[in-house]
Amino acid sequence: MRKIIIAIDGYSACGKSTTAKEVAAILGYRYIDSGAMYRAVTLFFLDNHISLTNPKEVGKAMEKIHLSFHLNSHSISDTFLNGTNVEKKIRKMRISET
Repeated sequence: MRKIIIAIDGYSACGKSTTAKEVAAILGYRYIDSGAMYRAVTLFFLDNHISLTNPKEVGKAMEKIHLSFHLNSHSISDTFLNGTNVEKKIRKMRISET
């Protein structure tokens, strides 16, 4: 059976992640937190002082970003930025406020 990708969109804190995790578990799919991708890119930009108003700088930075997800010991997908687990860092207020 061919698997498909399911994306859920909606307002912040409306239950998207909770719903997506449950649907993924029921269907035997892998849950990927797309918001974590945005947060990881934000972390990279902040840590590397990338100017969002400079398209060339943003383009060069994007070429240096590699995102991946790996299941941890609790079977929860952690976010990795360039081989480093950044799950805790991307959940901090520094990232949320940006």
